[in-house]
Amino acid sequence: MKNSIKILTVLFVLLGSTSIYAQDKKANNIDNSNIALQGYSPVSYLDLGLAQRGNKAYKSTHEKVNYYFTSAEQKAAFDKNPSRYLPQYGGFCAFGAYAGAKFRVDPNKFIVKDGKYFLYLNDVELDAKGLWLNEKNHKKLVAKANENWSKLKSTYN
Repeated sequence: MKNSIKILTVLFVLLGSTSIYAQDKKANNIDNSNIALQGYSPVSYLDLGLAQRGNKAYKSTHEKVNYYFTSAEQKAAFDKNPSRYLPQYGGFCAFGAYAGAKFRVDPNKFIVKDGKYFLYLNDVELDAKGLWLNEKNHKKLVAKANENWSKLKSTYN
């Protein structure tokens, strides 16, 4: 009986930690190392308007997600106010969120608007950033993407 309780306890802990990790993967566009933004610096996007690959020497973890930065100063800025620097839609494609789906992004395809940055899919057949900009109605697109994201963030797609 004691062994059964121990086994159930271990299973409960393992399942609980797995579901927490799964939730992170659902709500965040991260790789298997929990690295966000394919290693690009969230501070570079927002403060500099640049897509710059970060360095693992300047790493911070926020809510079990790892972020890389280009310098100690960028890391300090993030650590002071991480929520300011988090990507919209967990780093998934903004146009995808608008359309009701999660798409991986090209970290070089982004816009900064209203103190936030939005990332986009780019492949041979679809330039999501171009589609977003061609709509010429950022507020409408964001409102719909936000509405869809409230459901998408808890699913695998």
